[in-house]
Amino acid sequence: MGKIITIANQKGGVGKTTTAVNLAACIAAAERTTLLVDTDPQANATSGLGLSSSAEGLSTYELLVGGRTAEEIVQPTQMPHLSILPAHINLVGAEVELVEIEHRERRLQLGLNSIRDRFEFIFVDCPPSLGLLTLNALTAADSVLIPVQCEYYALEGLGQLLNTINMVKKHLNQRLDIEGVLMTMYDSRLRLSNQIVEEVRRYFGEKVFKTVVSRNVRLSEAPSFGKPIILYDAVSSGTRHYMDLAGELLSRNNHSRTPGAGASRLG
Repeated sequence: MGKIITIANQKGGVGKTTTAVNLAACIAAAERTTLLVDTDPQANATSGLGLSSSAEGLSTYELLVGGRTAEEIVQPTQMPHLSILPAHINLVGAEVELVEIEHRERRLQLGLNSIRDRFEFIFVDCPPSLGLLTLNALTAADSVLIPVQCEYYALEGLGQLLNTINMVKKHLNQRLDIEGVLMTMYDSRLRLSNQIVEEVRRYFGEKVFKTVVSRNVRLSEAPSFGKPIILYDAVSSGTRHYMDLAGELLSRNNHSRTPGAGASRLG
């Protein structure tokens, strides 16, 4: 049964979708069957993998409130071993519609149950809020990965996210754990970046990934070409960082095969 990892932080601009797209792609490059679930109405993870969110097709909206199955909605991507449940702007209305639906916090969990055995890893990209869409993602998850940017306001609001995680664990999902904390947008030239990393490591300890994702122009360019960084520029520092992160994640989950073997032929 596939492990579901939700990538969440209610702050915008922390590298959440960048991490969802590129970590999923790098895990797939290690020849692990991988699914990316886009629950953000902005659909950036969907377009970041080269799919059009405006196309007439099914999306996570239909999974949550439209009575359609995950089997009907899941789509292949340009990468072997990587599939996606795409998002659409109509997810904006899902927050309101879910209020009237029975077991509204468990709609995603129930929807993924039927395809969970098909994948080794399922990553869920959340909107930058703590509404019902994110609540669904946390209720469905085995663990949550928290991206934190190396900037002044990095820890602002993090307490609120941790409170939400604890609330979900207490009332909706007892198995929910913190997979890890990922430092993003690191700039080695700035003393502040190093201070933030030290502060987060002091608070979260071993939960912080050793991999730190630096600011990288190629990483910023890749989404506009509809490609994860591993396909856009296989030798960039962004690719190296997310391959390292994938290796750490596989190691933490006792998967012996690490990224690399499949990566060379993907460039």
